[in-house]
Amino acid sequence: MAGDDGVADRLLRLDSCTVSDAMDQLGLEGAVTGLAPAWRCGRIAGRVRTVELRPLRPGEPGRAGPHLGATAIERSSPGDVIVVAHHGRTDSAGWGGLLSAAAVVAGVAGVIVDGACRDVEEAEAHGLPLFARSATPRSARGRTVEASSGGPIEIRGVPVGQGDYVIADASGVVVLPEAAAADVVAAAEALAERERGMLDALRRHVPVSRVMDHTYETMLRARGRSS
Repeated sequence: MAGDDGVADRLLRLDSCTVSDAMDQLGLEGAVTGLAPAWRCGRIAGRVRTVELRPLRPGEPGRAGPHLGATAIERSSPGDVIVVAHHGRTDSAGWGGLLSAAAVVAGVAGVIVDGACRDVEEAEAHGLPLFARSATPRSARGRTVEASSGGPIEIRGVPVGQGDYVIADASGVVVLPEAAAADVVAAAEALAERERGMLDALRRHVPVSRVMDHTYETMLRARGRSS
């Protein structure tokens, strides 16, 4: 994909909560709840590479093409984050160990699965950050196939497009639309600076009621809104 003018690096220095706050301030939706690190992998951020999965239909033969996720890995640029729309399914894995190994070789920054993953220990051993709704030992083979790679997807009502940005950490996942990403990051950086000042005040024993006064309650007011 095209260069991101440092957006991904700047995003990585923030956290999902501050980015979510910036989205609120700009009147945008993008926070995804219920997804968590499959292992203690730390924060990831980068451009999105999308994958759409669907259940294998009764009587339908398994897909003859590449295994799910393989195309996304091969088309990824270093630093991309693969986002898998598994539609919350926990009865089969939308990501596994061999895919994790291949993703690391390709320079993928991490993987986010809206559903179950498996081979968590392998992902950790390979050093691949992996976020998912749950884990399961059940294979996708005979249960799940790839519907598309690189197209628009949706995760818990949040639209995700290839080329969008995403940040994920222990608090959750936030998707930033490509067109608004620079504005979101700039707003998040300003919020982070303001919160650093508030933290410094607390450390100087300023009463919390003064630090978190009425201005704290209104600091995320969306631009252009009067209330």
